[in-house]
Amino acid sequence: MKELTNIQTQTAHLVATQQPETIVNPVTGDRMTVLHSNPTGEGEYFKVRFDLPPGAKGSPLHYHTKMGETFTVLQGCLEMEVGGRGKRLTLQAGESVYVPPGMQHSFRNASEQWVTYTSENTPAGQFEQFIRGLFGLAIDGKTNREGMPTNPLHLALLLRKADTVLVGPSHLVQKLLIDTLIQVAGWLGSEQAIARYWNKSSDR
Repeated sequence: MKELTNIQTQTAHLVATQQPETIVNPVTGDRMTVLHSNPTGEGEYFKVRFDLPPGAKGSPLHYHTKMGETFTVLQGCLEMEVGGRGKRLTLQAGESVYVPPGMQHSFRNASEQWVTYTSENTPAGQFEQFIRGLFGLAIDGKTNREGMPTNPLHLALLLRKADTVLVGPSHLVQKLLIDTLIQVAGWLGSEQAIARYWNKSSDR
């Protein structure tokens, strides 16, 4: 009987650890549920489900230099720009779009209903660290009203992890600025201060 109880306890623990993890951003109201965790960035892909509340601003126009993204809407509709400013695309439930590296894109929920979609990132890179860091800072009250880090060193570190280039400012200027901030962050040990947001995911 004792052995049976131990087996049941171990099975229950295994099932619990396999349950998708949902994190709520208290600033933006967004919810993310990690479907395929890849905190080290060594795997082929990272997959996450997002729930955006009505009117959610999502992400400004940007692109990734090495990472591709597949957006798949499960519920509601997701308004996107794909391929440049003004090139709008609306994804309905059941529809997908692949955004290759280097392609400009943005997304938002312009509707009055919640929208649910998945984002699959290939290769995984450090995108999970980026999104966990962003949500973690929001939970700790260290972001502005838009949900962006108020500490420029944290912002630079997370942008580098997201492999993200914002559209508008010169890419060269962005790179020089981020490189400089990351160097300062290294001197001050700033990454160690935010690493707890993603390190705990690999300790489970």
